[in-house]
Amino acid sequence: MIAKVKNARYDGYRLTYGGLDYLAMNTHRKSDALYSLGNQIGVGKESDIYVCASQSDRQLVLKLHRLGRISFRTVKANRDYLRGRNAGSWMYLSTLAAQKEHAFMKVLHREGFPVPEPVAWSRHTIVMEFIDAFPMRMVDSVPDPGKLYAELMAMIVQLASRGLIHGDYNEFNILLKESTTDGTPVDDDTPPENIIMTPILIDFPQTLSTDHANAEYYFDRDVECIKRYFGRKFKYSSDEPGPFFADAIKTIVPEKRLDIEVEATGFSRKMAKQLAKYVEATGGDADETQTVADGDDLEQDEFTAEDDPVDEFDDGAEALANEDGSIPQDPQVDDPKLAEELGSLSVEDDPAMKIPDASPANFGMMPLELSHDPDVVAQKVKSKKKAAGWAI
Repeated sequence: MIAKVKNARYDGYRLTYGGLDYLAMNTHRKSDALYSLGNQIGVGKESDIYVCASQSDRQLVLKLHRLGRISFRTVKANRDYLRGRNAGSWMYLSTLAAQKEHAFMKVLHREGFPVPEPVAWSRHTIVMEFIDAFPMRMVDSVPDPGKLYAELMAMIVQLASRGLIHGDYNEFNILLKESTTDGTPVDDDTPPENIIMTPILIDFPQTLSTDHANAEYYFDRDVECIKRYFGRKFKYSSDEPGPFFADAIKTIVPEKRLDIEVEATGFSRKMAKQLAKYVEATGGDADETQTVADGDDLEQDEFTAEDDPVDEFDDGAEALANEDGSIPQDPQVDDPKLAEELGSLSVEDDPAMKIPDASPANFGMMPLELSHDPDVVAQKVKSKKKAAGWAI
């Protein structure tokens, strides 16, 4: 949960992702949002997905953001997005990503968009509703590709009409939930014409406002991702052009903009800019979550201490710090009364423990006679290095 840090400035310990996981899950446990943790059901480039349950046996999903696990290799060549922070770290960015995703999921679910219901958020983790569905990339065929295509394009326009652009609208972040027209469970004998495919949208850390400088680019990219995938996977192409960004933003009602509401809930514009710089530094790649199934062989890079991207920055030892270097308090964990009591404790030495005029103990040993000749000292150091196996 912690790792030892040795560098030129200091020796000490820093928090690892494992320790951050423990703190977050302990917060969820105290708030009764999380009772038990199950198997890993998905892994993305920058997130891990686990099935879990509440105390009332409600099946839920725990998402742990892992920014920097894979993409830090790309960011090595483009570190400017953290250059202005004195206490920047991957854990801080992971916390921003989780906070942003939870905020957007909360307002989208309230407004009736097909997204999982968010249950709780703590640090870099989100607890959300479990939806029995498959990622669209795993579905080989659909009963009516044209209808599904129209629903997905309508969702893009509907998001834009509320001031939002998903930014990563592709087959990895769209789930398809199967149901039947008569309400019976779907099985192998269900006729295709009786199957209803309902799209569910997930993954919102890269969601941005229609006022963003590159909003039209991301809108068009979302549209092209769906067009390209349907043409390749389902052999379907629409005769109608668009939708277009200019037409979508004409339907925006200022009083119903969700991007402004999310900013008012605590995820500030400053936080959004910090996260946006990270997305730009990594090329805006999707967090392509892979479903973990029996027999699947998912190739994952080991996230070892040597590859820990926090060490890529001299200031990476202070995770989750504010701009002034202070640590933000978690009202669910931090106790103001305890902090006040700790602050009143003296850090001075206890006078009763001091021994005045203490003379050095004499154990009958003679002091070593050390040479101060630079040539002699250098020769001894060289001999010791050679004996230890150093390349001289």
